[in-house]
Amino acid sequence: MKKITILALSWRDIRSPKAGGAEVHTHEMLSRADKKKYKIYHFSARNEGQAEYEEIDGITYIRHGNVFTVIPAAMRFYKRYRNCIDFVIEQCNTHRFFTPLWVERYKRIFYIHQLTKEIWDYSAKFPLSKIGKAFEESFLRLNRFDSVITVSKSTRDELIERGYDKNKIKIIYNGVSFKPWKIEDWCQKETNPTFIYVGRYSPYKGIDVAVEALACLKKENPSARLWIVGKKDQEYVNKNLMPVCNKNHLIWEDALGENPTGDIVSWGYVSEEKKLELLSRSWVLLFPSIREGWGIPITEAGCVGTPCIAFHSPGICEAIDYGKAGYLCKENTVNGLLYQMRAVLSDKIGYENIRKSAYQYSSHFLWDDAGSVFGEFIDTLYLRNRNALL
Repeated sequence: MKKITILALSWRDIRSPKAGGAEVHTHEMLSRADKKKYKIYHFSARNEGQAEYEEIDGITYIRHGNVFTVIPAAMRFYKRYRNCIDFVIEQCNTHRFFTPLWVERYKRIFYIHQLTKEIWDYSAKFPLSKIGKAFEESFLRLNRFDSVITVSKSTRDELIERGYDKNKIKIIYNGVSFKPWKIEDWCQKETNPTFIYVGRYSPYKGIDVAVEALACLKKENPSARLWIVGKKDQEYVNKNLMPVCNKNHLIWEDALGENPTGDIVSWGYVSEEKKLELLSRSWVLLFPSIREGWGIPITEAGCVGTPCIAFHSPGICEAIDYGKAGYLCKENTVNGLLYQMRAVLSDKIGYENIRKSAYQYSSHFLWDDAGSVFGEFIDTLYLRNRNALL
């Protein structure tokens, strides 16, 4: 039986220095597809120190060029092996490969986690922010006739508003790669009110908002603290976080031992096991991002007994079941975050109920399911294409 051959295109891969939730979803989804049925190649830019070819979990990773030259490199690769490739998946994560200009429509799959929209205001200065928004809307029109994979109803609905066919859009949810912990295995919560942020250092992620809210809360609860987990970006810390700490007399500490005492503790990059331990020990995960495809740390936290306080933003609101499995801010501001942090400390019964709801809801999302849904989606498209060619 001939294997279905898939070429996935993305500007980053799972081992790129700046890999995030999108790259995790891509790798987990593709790696869990049945390798007896599918041959999968992943083509992306090459970073310093990375191998040009690498096999990871049954996926052949191919790396060429930089963020710009990877596009013509991918075009040359496809031209060479066009007759062997059944589907080309173009991942849109700000970067585009413009596959509608060089791949047959019946082979194309558009893969998008979220629209960028407001993120441009945080990541670029005027007028580049305005130009970026305008180009995004124009570029989205290129793929509106393609089959689509996305990760949330929020993104699906925004695509439909832009002329995409709802019957061609498949939602493949994010998940966790570990088995949700049994309740008796949850870590004991820290004695002091401990909030945690897990993720990349980026302006639109709202870490500065979390630090500002923590500063306000400490005026009423001096023992409250914030843990930050993720690869540290010192430039971002100096520019965006230290001014808030200095203004509010907060002590910043880089964790070197197991029991740091700073008001703001940076744990840096940690192992998966350590990350889950820190999530379980914390009282609440803070996720004040303005826009996400989903928010994997929210699901991970729920699976180890920790609810989340999140901005009411696309994608994120689904990850906490619109406030049924977490705390959803009424306004996406410091005060909105602070209001929910106060609720955690003042309503212990309500907190325990939300904690259980977060666990029950999050436990439904597993990466194995994502791989199965992806396989079913590909099989349906392959059968459709085969029938059309008969």
